[in-house]
Amino acid sequence: MSDYANDSAYHRPVMLAQCLAGLDLRPDGRYVDVTFGGGGHSARILEKLSTGHLYSFDQDSDAEAEAQKLARPQFTFVKSNFRHLYAELEAIDALPVDGLLADLGVSSHQFDTPERGFSTRFDGPLDMRMDPDGPLTAADILNDYKEADLHRIFGMYGEVTNARTLAQTVGAARRGRRLETIAELKQAILPCTPRGKENKYLAQVFQALRIEVNQEMQALQEMLLQTADVLRPGGRLVVLSYHSLEDRLVKNFIAKGKFFGEVEKDFFGNESKPFEALNRKPEEADPDEVALNSRARSAKLRVAVKL
Repeated sequence: MSDYANDSAYHRPVMLAQCLAGLDLRPDGRYVDVTFGGGGHSARILEKLSTGHLYSFDQDSDAEAEAQKLARPQFTFVKSNFRHLYAELEAIDALPVDGLLADLGVSSHQFDTPERGFSTRFDGPLDMRMDPDGPLTAADILNDYKEADLHRIFGMYGEVTNARTLAQTVGAARRGRRLETIAELKQAILPCTPRGKENKYLAQVFQALRIEVNQEMQALQEMLLQTADVLRPGGRLVVLSYHSLEDRLVKNFIAKGKFFGEVEKDFFGNESKPFEALNRKPEEADPDEVALNSRARSAKLRVAVKL
């Protein structure tokens, strides 16, 4: 089977061969896929296991339904946000593990389902919740947040260049009515959308809203900090990120064991950190894969070993 094969129409796994190589799979090993999504990576990990076990996390009910197709003794689906990684694995006596994979992208299925509100291509509700039962939607943020907070979110999470103007434009648009749909948002921010760069600009705006809705940066930091206690010495940490904010957090954590500041040292001046990077620069998808799957274009893969 081709490494770029569309394992299901639900989700095409990114950099599949590189992720499997990074995990250094053993047939009797214990592994965690903290982002099940459409199950593309999980299905191929399971193929490599005999007496081993795979634990896959996702908070999405659609992913839970998809996971039922992989039902077998070597597989356990955990319906939870990966920020609860350690507690969930401890509760089912699954510690420690030999490898952990995190694919931080939104699944193709979520993007392709208009009513989820993730894609700029369709009209639909301003939702963007990865957990459909979550308390906060994109509409709540756009209508209820102060302009100063919108400015911060658009600038920090979307890296939008005119974040202040965008926040003011949203503030003006919502005075007359609530913004409830993607079409209404696009129309409202048309005055500050750069001509000729509409798609990129909308992608940045949607990214900012999605990150805030799902607390993605906070959840990622919480999950990464727990990996040091979840993985056995020699275990592999494999992370696919899709934008610079995520990649920076992953890079810093692997290099320093923390997200900001310098690496801590012990009394003798030795670096005190839980992981060693196995690739100094992140791996990227090759042109053949990008041609088949545009989502792979921005993917960056980092692999580390637990010390």
